[in-house]
Amino acid sequence: MANAVTKAQETAVSTDVFADIFDSAGDGVNFDSSEMQIPFIRTLQALSPQLNKNKPEFIKGATAGNIFNTVTAQVWDGETGIVVIPCCVETKYLEFVPVDQGGGFKGELQASNPDLQNTTRVGRQELLPNGNEVVKSVQYYVLVVDEEGSFQPAIVDFKSTMLKVSKRWNTQISMQKIRNPKTGQLITPPIYSTMWRLVVVEESNDKGSWNTWGVERIGLVSNKDIYDEAKLFSKSVTSGQVRVAADPEQGVGKPGPSSRVKEDEIPF
Repeated sequence: MANAVTKAQETAVSTDVFADIFDSAGDGVNFDSSEMQIPFIRTLQALSPQLNKNKPEFIKGATAGNIFNTVTAQVWDGETGIVVIPCCVETKYLEFVPVDQGGGFKGELQASNPDLQNTTRVGRQELLPNGNEVVKSVQYYVLVVDEEGSFQPAIVDFKSTMLKVSKRWNTQISMQKIRNPKTGQLITPPIYSTMWRLVVVEESNDKGSWNTWGVERIGLVSNKDIYDEAKLFSKSVTSGQVRVAADPEQGVGKPGPSSRVKEDEIPF
């Protein structure tokens, strides 16, 4: 119903107003990156707070197996999935005080930090020499492209058992080859030149089942405007112009006593 109302309102806009909107494109929305938050795109588990009416994160109408946007609360059907253009990939090592000791985000460790080579596995936790937990997170900066061709920047992150999906995706990306029709040269296309569909699939073990990502290649980006935006987004991330705001599920960027929300709803 909401989509129908929105489309009706857009259709009702007069030609003059519509023309002026395009003439004034971008006015007043040139915010600094520190004033914006890049959303995370995640899957909904059976125990996700977004499905609990008593939680502030609750999203009306969402169900387990859906995909959702952590900033806008937009929800997509997990079987249909979303179309994304990966623009940049970063691996981060996040340090947390264990939840049973009060929790709290301590910061990001550099990949060269020697403590990462001296961790101890305790149950599902990887503990640093100081007793804090380190969580490996592979983050894909993507453009989410809708059916009408509009797009939005977002982050899709992979942790714990989802890291194996990330490895498969990285392998698929790196193995792509295209041939120049004029020269016959065979090359690996840039990461931001291909489109992929992310769907939700179910995995299980002896402890239960959970939702994770499935990745399907669509093909090369055919729209020049979207390609240019993806390339620009990629360069903005690699140059450090894009900064990630607080991760609503992990407490990233919010040092203090607040506990990190662990992914206990996933039995790994």
